[in-house]
Amino acid sequence: MSVPDRMSCPPWPKGKKLVHLDLKGAPPRVEYLHKLIDLFSKLGVDGLLVEYEDMFPYEGELKLLQATTQHTYSREEVLSMQEFAKSKGMEVIPLVQTFGHMEFVLKHRPMWNLREVPYCVGTLNPHKDEGVKLVMEMLRQVVKLHPGLNTLHIGADEVYVLGEGEESKKWLASPGRTVEQLFLSHVTKVAKAIKKAWPHMTIVMWDDMMRDMSQDVLKASGLVGLIQPMLWDYTPNLDVDKTVSLLEKYCSAGMLDLWVASSFKGSTSVYTCVPCTQRHVDNHLQWLKVAASLSSAINLQGIAITGWQRYDHLSVLCELMPLALPSLAACVQTLNHGQFSAEAQSKVTERLGISSVEVEAMGSTSAGDALFPGRRLAESIVELNSLLNSDDIRLFENDMFVRGWFSPYHRRRKMVTPLITMQIHSQASAFLTTIQQKVEVVREELVRFYPDSTAQEWIEEHVTPVVAPLQRITEDIRACVKEMVP
Repeated sequence: MSVPDRMSCPPWPKGKKLVHLDLKGAPPRVEYLHKLIDLFSKLGVDGLLVEYEDMFPYEGELKLLQATTQHTYSREEVLSMQEFAKSKGMEVIPLVQTFGHMEFVLKHRPMWNLREVPYCVGTLNPHKDEGVKLVMEMLRQVVKLHPGLNTLHIGADEVYVLGEGEESKKWLASPGRTVEQLFLSHVTKVAKAIKKAWPHMTIVMWDDMMRDMSQDVLKASGLVGLIQPMLWDYTPNLDVDKTVSLLEKYCSAGMLDLWVASSFKGSTSVYTCVPCTQRHVDNHLQWLKVAASLSSAINLQGIAITGWQRYDHLSVLCELMPLALPSLAACVQTLNHGQFSAEAQSKVTERLGISSVEVEAMGSTSAGDALFPGRRLAESIVELNSLLNSDDIRLFENDMFVRGWFSPYHRRRKMVTPLITMQIHSQASAFLTTIQQKVEVVREELVRFYPDSTAQEWIEEHVTPVVAPLQRITEDIRACVKEMVP
């Protein structure tokens, strides 16, 4: 990765640098989680924004929210993670969704009646008292298991199809009522309930549902003084002027304490396997320009460097954490230096024991996992991913011999040239053997850091779609040759 020749900005201003741990997919084993936290502290991270979802050990009536495909973290493990983070000088802030993205809650049959509409698993009906009671019980259990907690993130992003439920339609039928007010009324209700239960608690929420609201609407919402918006944008070409204007609008509405959120992984595409460090560094360079352009009236509380593991609870896995550690380190150094200079790049490569910040070209050293926890897993996935995406394998069915002598027409009629089809079979079998060997290496490394269910899911997502056509060809050739050779 070349060092971009760009004018630098001031380093990230005073405020916290949080790393987002998205545990709704590929939850690390506790031992690995501690190694990651240790690395984060060495990189200069101030805290963790932890999104547990179904990995939290909910109790009582909420026990059904716990994951069924793998063991959730135990109460002791949640506490030990916090203690370890605190020993490294890092704050832990839980993120609990309270309106949108409640798929892990509303997918359960006993909770179906709390959906805004039956076909949207993520959005809570804002009119039912049971919904607020549910959210508050979730928060109560999370807060109880985080002794001394001072800050809580209540999510509230991407509240899809709000206003389309029957109760919402009736509510909106009254003159002057809007979907914006419907959103604000629920969030305000939740925020006030939190303040009543824990008066000292700082409440953070995602900002996207408020972006199109006017200052007057925000001022009248009752949220001013209750919450701190966190504006997120993960794109490498973030619009600086537009973002500054949006933050200034929140400030003018009375929301002086603001957060922002960038990304080091999980925001390129829903199924990305290997991250591009440059893309995420570019995102942080844009955020530095935003920070440098803000008025002194804004009290920037910090930045959450997000690392999404799924786009939502029911989507596929994004990049696994080990593959994204070079990206994270590069992003943190970019914030610290105000640019991704040669010095910043050198600090990343030295810290992780790599020759390049792009995981696909990071090179091999004797440091192994000592400096870079999960390095061997990252290397084996990069190698397997390169093979799976090679033209020889991806386009095997378009090979001249396959299309010419083993087309669907030939297969249906079982009329083939055995000599050529056996050559096709030999090549397909060779590819399958090579893939399987590399898959076993990846599987062995995966289960060191993640539950068996994560290893199985990753392989089914990335490997099965590639090997299945090759397996079908070999099976079909055997069946056809059997009909043609005595």
